[in-house]
Amino acid sequence: MKTVSDIKISVLDLAPIRADGGPQQALRNSLALAQHAEKLGFTRFWVAEHHNMDGIASSATSVLIGYLAAGTSSIRLGAGGVMLPNHAPLVIAEQFGTLATLYPGRIDLGLGRAPGADQYTAHALRRERSGSADDFPEDLTELQTYLGPLQRNQRVIAMPGAGTAVPIWLLGSSLFSAQLAGQRGLPYAFASHFAPRLMHEAIRVYRNNFKPSAVLDKPYVMLGVPLLAADTDEQAQYLATSAYQRILALLRGQSLVQKPPVQSMEGLWLPHERQAVGEFFGLAMVGGPETIRSHINQLLEQTDADELIFTSDMYDFVDRLHSYEVLANLR
Repeated sequence: MKTVSDIKISVLDLAPIRADGGPQQALRNSLALAQHAEKLGFTRFWVAEHHNMDGIASSATSVLIGYLAAGTSSIRLGAGGVMLPNHAPLVIAEQFGTLATLYPGRIDLGLGRAPGADQYTAHALRRERSGSADDFPEDLTELQTYLGPLQRNQRVIAMPGAGTAVPIWLLGSSLFSAQLAGQRGLPYAFASHFAPRLMHEAIRVYRNNFKPSAVLDKPYVMLGVPLLAADTDEQAQYLATSAYQRILALLRGQSLVQKPPVQSMEGLWLPHERQAVGEFFGLAMVGGPETIRSHINQLLEQTDADELIFTSDMYDFVDRLHSYEVLANLR
């Protein structure tokens, strides 16, 4: 049976903005966290595309990756992910082809098929593009063509991009991308950090549909995991209330800027909201070192995952740094 010492561990960052901070501080913290993760031996550091959210500063994903790459030296960097329906495949091929050219061997491209935004923002992003999740398989094929070797008489090329073979991952919170990733022989990352309900079924669909490809000879599963680790279970439970408040605000359509932790959530949420937040964090690792170790090993026993990518939504940056230290020290 796999344990936390047997697998790769990585970081997913949303460049969270604090109630008393701003986007510049959030982006600088993202770089400091990437540097910290590199020193701790994490495999990769991904940032996610979100739009029209006042508490998240990672909307210009490829630009942020370039900033992180310039400030680090070895850790893999990438998108977890780019929401492909928002973009022309050629633009993404050029952006990530440029990154891969500047930082060879260090860039990943994770792709999602959701807009990562509400319908009004999706329209503002796409304008006259038909960009639809239904186009995702065709857009993926087009993108793979741009990043692959140049073909004779190819009329449209990505430069930089052609021949870079930037590693592509498919991301998902449902079964569609699991099936497609298996059929294309691509690595698959399931968004269990916010939608754990279909995790086991998605892994099964991916593995059952997997066909070896030029990039993978067997399935490769990565799972997103919320991490709220501290020196003790009690301290972790207290710090976790910042994350609970943020998801409660998301459910209510309120501001998503980070709020300080509170001693108790009682009186802040209604029973049905508490249940909804609990379902969102169904896979969360909350606790001190041995509690975290036990939870991770149980998850690995249930899923046989190859890699876990952790996201830690803590108010004080020093607590977020320490959360990843607790995790790294388990290995």
